[in-house]
Amino acid sequence: MTTDIKADVDAIQQIGAVPKILDAVGRITSMGFVAIARVTSDRWVCCAVRDDINFGLQEGGELKVETTICNEIREHGKLVVINDVQTDGAFCNHPTPRMYGFRSYISAPIIMLGDDLGNPVRHRPETAAIGKTRDRRHVSAVRRADRSATGAFPTLRADPV
Repeated sequence: MTTDIKADVDAIQQIGAVPKILDAVGRITSMGFVAIARVTSDRWVCCAVRDDINFGLQEGGELKVETTICNEIREHGKLVVINDVQTDGAFCNHPTPRMYGFRSYISAPIIMLGDDLGNPVRHRPETAAIGKTRDRRHVSAVRRADRSATGAFPTLRADPV
């Protein structure tokens, strides 16, 4: 089955609330880069973006999927939250944060009809205290925002935290 990535990017861009959701998520999490990406086994494509750190990726832009944590999330299907790469046991030696220059990161899968559609991605070059109780509530609020974005399509769902 061939995946029509352009149609997926267009579908996300047609959701009128997406820019507001990306803005709110960026403010809630203090992440300077917030995006929704379409992730397949061989592609990572930016569907929508809010970039306050000049990361330089625009809608339709691509990253090599094998260089992304989103690719790993596509495989295991779980939320990834990194407060500070430098002190995170699982990610301190991971090549992706070094390659893209971030220290804090949040991403989770968006599921469409049982298949991974992609990931809402947030990162910033500085640390973010995401693991604190207050910030966990922010992560839950972000997940609710993700679900409201995907709620515009009855075939999409963002799995809860």
